[in-house]
Amino acid sequence: MAALSFCISSPPQIQRKQFKPSLFPPEFTPYTGEFHAKPISLSRRFRGAINATSAVSDSSEYAKQPSSPAKKLREIMQSPGLLQGPCCFDALSAKLVERAGFPYCITSGFSISAARIGLPDKGLISYGEMLDQGLQITQSVSIPVIGDGGNGFGDAMNVKRTVKGYIRAGFAGIIINDQVCSGDDKRRVVSRDEAVTRVKAAVDARRECGSEIVIVAQTDSREGISLEESLIRARAFTDAGADVLSVNSLVSREEMRSFCSVYPLVPKLANMLESGGKVPILNPLEVEEVGYKLVAYPISLIGVSIRAMQDALSAIKGGRIPPPGSLPSLQEIEEILGSETYNEEEKQYRYTTWSSDRGERYEGSSSGSVYVDERVAQDDSEQREEPIVEVMTPEVVYSESRNPFSTIWSRSLRIKIIGRDGSEKLDVKIPAGFLEGVTNIVPALGGVNLRQLMDDATDEVGGKLLLDFKDTGGDRIQVFLE
Repeated sequence: MAALSFCISSPPQIQRKQFKPSLFPPEFTPYTGEFHAKPISLSRRFRGAINATSAVSDSSEYAKQPSSPAKKLREIMQSPGLLQGPCCFDALSAKLVERAGFPYCITSGFSISAARIGLPDKGLISYGEMLDQGLQITQSVSIPVIGDGGNGFGDAMNVKRTVKGYIRAGFAGIIINDQVCSGDDKRRVVSRDEAVTRVKAAVDARRECGSEIVIVAQTDSREGISLEESLIRARAFTDAGADVLSVNSLVSREEMRSFCSVYPLVPKLANMLESGGKVPILNPLEVEEVGYKLVAYPISLIGVSIRAMQDALSAIKGGRIPPPGSLPSLQEIEEILGSETYNEEEKQYRYTTWSSDRGERYEGSSSGSVYVDERVAQDDSEQREEPIVEVMTPEVVYSESRNPFSTIWSRSLRIKIIGRDGSEKLDVKIPAGFLEGVTNIVPALGGVNLRQLMDDATDEVGGKLLLDFKDTGGDRIQVFLE
């Protein structure tokens, strides 16, 4: 029985001549021993990866179809200047990258492992989990996404399966490295031949699917073996068909320049590990000057997310909520998630079903349907008169009272919170008469009899310090009557 292929191929009516263009001169002998054609002219600022298939006439029906994610990425890579790619880990973080104006983004296996399964990136997360997370990411944005394919989840056949899966999931590119997953922090890599075989398998998978997915070949052999070995592998990866090269753990600008001088026409990806890495952290202009085309920031988003959640949990544990300035409003969150667009689109699918003989009506939409009993509604309208609603305005009487709290309405409560690090976290004033709202601002005041404290201080002129204490989180809380 013939094997079934799940890859999308080109339309049968399009005759496409297959050839393998090269970035190198004809006299160059590639690693694979195959003949390379004469190089084509590319822009000075970027001479990136060339499409693996021949061009199709713009007048053809196929050419009018929307660009694939991979084609979009290749077009972006031909633009001048350095391309920054923050690393996302879920659909929301990818949306935020797109909204911030970045032309593409990269998934981080480290961050996805942390966010999805709460475990370190030690090969514990499965291919299926990574693929599912990637699908959620690519479907949530319109910018191209480069997926972290790790070591391909196994041997060459696993690499082919991984690449084909990432193509179906809508990725524009895929990173394949030469790592061996281990329980310690030391970088271990497979042999050079096996590393090159992984890249060849990725290229074969791309060809079999008729895809243009950008293959980023990455090596950790600088730390695992030596700089010389990493440069040799970079050349071999290019010869095997990789479109972009990346070497992790380069320890100086000189090493970075040496890497970028390997096949200068091939784009290089810099991995700016923000915390604890060995690569020098350079600004974008410096990264471009060294010779890179792409730069990734692997843990920025997951890192700040962890810190923000820790701070919020510490505040809640201390009996208060995070300061208003640290939280987006509900409207802002809804806007980020596209609620307005959803509501507008949902209106197209509203409908009404009417049964005249039974007097029944259903009003429905994509959110569900509502049954309306028209007979009851009609009977009610015939038998019942329009109700008369009388609006009563309560009479307000101002008089002297023996209760000193009656004068509190003209005064204010001032609440200050000073963090344990000395920073001012909150400083607000509220009318002293609205005590019910105080605990919504500072839950730690829920068990305090503020009314009694205010009664005792009513006759005092000027400000009065009612409370001064530290909560369980170490923050100082002060309440003044002004």
